[in-house]
Amino acid sequence: MSRVEYDGAMSLRHAALGLLTFGPASGYDLLQTFNGSLANVWPATQSQLYGELGKLAEAGLVTVAEEGARRRKEYALTDAGLAELRHWLVDVEPTVVRRSDVLLRVFFLGIVEPEQAEEFLRERERDAIERQAELRVTEKEIASDTVDLAVYGRLALEWGLRFTEMQREWAVWAQQEVAKVRG
Repeated sequence: MSRVEYDGAMSLRHAALGLLTFGPASGYDLLQTFNGSLANVWPATQSQLYGELGKLAEAGLVTVAEEGARRRKEYALTDAGLAELRHWLVDVEPTVVRRSDVLLRVFFLGIVEPEQAEEFLRERERDAIERQAELRVTEKEIASDTVDLAVYGRLALEWGLRFTEMQREWAVWAQQEVAKVRG
């Protein structure tokens, strides 16, 4: 296969393809699975996911396996879709995101009052604590079986837990550094 340039939107495409490897599913079913498993690494809205399913069908990467009441469609992965997912997994370099709105703001916090800077950092600490609490709920919901979604989902979840802990620790440290400036 030729190398294809992917943008960030392509990851939603591959997330949907990946979920369909577990079997045919409706957009609603995929969204529920998405929210219970992938949302911690790649959040998406209902409209984004449904729009992507339409594009996947147009590209021949999924097919509408069944249509039910109220225009409910069940999608199934095609051989081309599975080949695309495998190609993306092993042949396409992951995108490393270097831009951070939070860190850009931190870089310029010196132009506000130290108290405002500390409050900004306290909010980052609270955000990290809240996000980690959400991940802990997901952790309890993941079955302890060995199906791929549980095993590899748990690996991604652990990254989220460690990352949010690092963010919390950094925010506490940064608050202490700003407090030193205040004297």
